[in-house]
Amino acid sequence: MEDRDAFALKHLPGPRARPLLGLTVLMVEDSAYAAEALRLMCLRSGARIRRADCLKSARHHLQAYRPSVLIVDLGLPDGTGLDLIEEAAGRFPRIGAILALSGDPIGEDIAIAAGADGFLGKPVASLARFQSEILALLPAELRPENTECAEEEIIHPDPLAYRDDMAHIADMLSDGHEGKVLDYVAQFLRGVARSAQDTALAEAAAGLAQARAQGAPLTSPTARLAGLVQQRLCEAPPI
Repeated sequence: MEDRDAFALKHLPGPRARPLLGLTVLMVEDSAYAAEALRLMCLRSGARIRRADCLKSARHHLQAYRPSVLIVDLGLPDGTGLDLIEEAAGRFPRIGAILALSGDPIGEDIAIAAGADGFLGKPVASLARFQSEILALLPAELRPENTECAEEEIIHPDPLAYRDDMAHIADMLSDGHEGKVLDYVAQFLRGVARSAQDTALAEAAAGLAQARAQGAPLTSPTARLAGLVQQRLCEAPPI
C-alpha cells in the first residue's frame, strides 16, 4: 500500500459515509491520470477497485470474477469499449451496473444502445456525482442501506500520473505516425487533457483529429502535439 493510501484510509469517514462499501469496481481505463482519479474516488467511497488498461486485460479479469460495477472507457488502445459493454451486458448473472466513460458526450447514446446502464462524462472529478451515479444504477440487492453520499468535493489526481500519460504517448509517437496510431493519440490526449484542464494540449489534439478527418497534411499538427507532450515531460511536477 502506498503512503498516501495509508494516510487516506486513516482519515476515511465511517461506513455510512462510504456508500460503496463492500462493492468491487472493475475500471477499464488506459489513462493513468483518469484511472488515478477513479481509484481515489473508490477508496474514499469504500469500494475495492481493479484496473484493466485494455480490452484484452479486461476480458481476463471478467473470466476470473464478476465485479459489482464495471466502468469502461470507450476509447481503448486495442479497440472500442462498446464491444466490452455489449459482451458484459449479455453475461449471466449480470454485472450489477455497467457504466461507459468518455470525454465525448455523443458517446452516451451509443453506449446505452450497446447495453450500458449509465454514462460518466470526463472529466470525472466530483466525488458526490461519482457516488450518486453508481448508487442510482445498482439493483436493490446490491445497494447499501443507510448510506449518505459525500458532500461536494473535487478529487485531484497525482500530477505524476499525468506525466505517465505523456510518456506513454511520447513513446507511441516515437515509433511512427501511422493513421490508426494518430487517431488513438488524438483521442487519448483530448480526453486526458480535458481532465487535467490542459487547454493547449486539448486544442492541439482536436486539431490533429480534425486534420485526420479532413485528409489534410498531418506533419504540422503532429509536430505541434509532440512538442507540447515533450514540454509537459520536461516540466517539473508540483510537490
